Amino acid sequence: MNKKLERNIPVLYLFSFFWLSLVIIPVIVPFFESKGLSLAEVYYLQAIFALVVVVCEVPSGYVADILGRKNALVAGSIFNGLGFTWLNFVDGFGGLVLFEVMVGIGISLLSGADLSLLYDTQDSLRQSHSEKASGIANMRFTKSLAEGMAALLGGALVAFSFDAVTLANAIVAWCPFLLSFFLVEAPFTRMRSNQHLANLRLIVRHMYLNDRLLRLICVNITLFGLATFYVVWMLQPYWRDQQVPLTAFGILWAAQSFTVAITSKISMPLENRLGPKPVLIVMALLPVVGYLGMAAFGGMMGILLSFSFFISRGLNQVILSDALNRRVPSMFRATANSITSFAFRGIYIVTGPAVGIMISIWGMLTTLWVLGTVVTVLFVVSLIPLLQEIGDAAPVNLTRPA
Repeated sequence: MNKKLERNIPVLYLFSFFWLSLVIIPVIVPFFESKGLSLAEVYYLQAIFALVVVVCEVPSGYVADILGRKNALVAGSIFNGLGFTWLNFVDGFGGLVLFEVMVGIGISLLSGADLSLLYDTQDSLRQSHSEKASGIANMRFTKSLAEGMAALLGGALVAFSFDAVTLANAIVAWCPFLLSFFLVEAPFTRMRSNQHLANLRLIVRHMYLNDRLLRLICVNITLFGLATFYVVWMLQPYWRDQQVPLTAFGILWAAQSFTVAITSKISMPLENRLGPKPVLIVMALLPVVGYLGMAAFGGMMGILLSFSFFISRGLNQVILSDALNRRVPSMFRATANSITSFAFRGIYIVTGPAVGIMISIWGMLTTLWVLGTVVTVLFVVSLIPLLQEIGDAAPVNLTRPA
């Protein structure tokens, strides 16, 4: 059994690699526009996607905790493959909504389940704290590397046509389904399947009521995840405004993904060397630099400063995500990850379209200034309490179990 469990780790890395190999992403806004959508409608479409994920996120994480992580990964990879296959036949806003629904269901099943299976596998193999810390960093690195390599492929294929890009994405999207058959379920304590409300109360109390440090970790994961996400749908129009050719979009997107990958790899050593507070301060200030820098400078300088979002994301996805997963029991780890994603998507449903409307009414630059100001406020109201709690808790790494 140990041999099969050991195989889980490299297979999960490959699974994550192909799941995040989104060939269409570096040119997705121009692709949507080629289907007749305005930029505001792109934000509406993403709000629909967020709504689907919100509706499915917690139930799917709960299913993974009750029925097993592998089953969730198999089901999620099927929806993921179907969604990107459908993208080859879609035309118009309605067809794109169906695409977002299928992919949204897939992501809600996949997100959290892959990370939970990794942690359960490491627990079963009795790996050390440093090995476990490396596990999440390696998974985040693999996902970001996949995004970068897929972006290069998408940027090259768009020179031929959007059809070539969507076909390549459909082929890659079925690879996780094939890989899922090589995974085995790692032992973990399962919640009682006939006490759903009691289980949910237990999870919410653990995450948001019983432990102030864990509550602040969850809040900051959500808010600073959003701080680096709004810009995703602004970057491609921003590049176009800076006269960047469409064929270079893939190179830029890949460079940003590789930035996340590198940051993910060095985040743990940085925290071990400097402590959590300086790393978290940098994580929170970088989006401010990104929004205000893009608004103030434009051109090559604005594009270079936009990389600050991806450094921040790499720090967030490893430091805070690992801090969360090490502070929740294995029996509801998948649900806990889903709840943070639920909060993220739930807020985006309201605020995402608002950003799209701001761009339509006030323009790109004014919206960047507004977002930079909002993220500055987040630093004060969200991160400072976390920094104070870390100072009041104990002089240990944020990622060390409580």
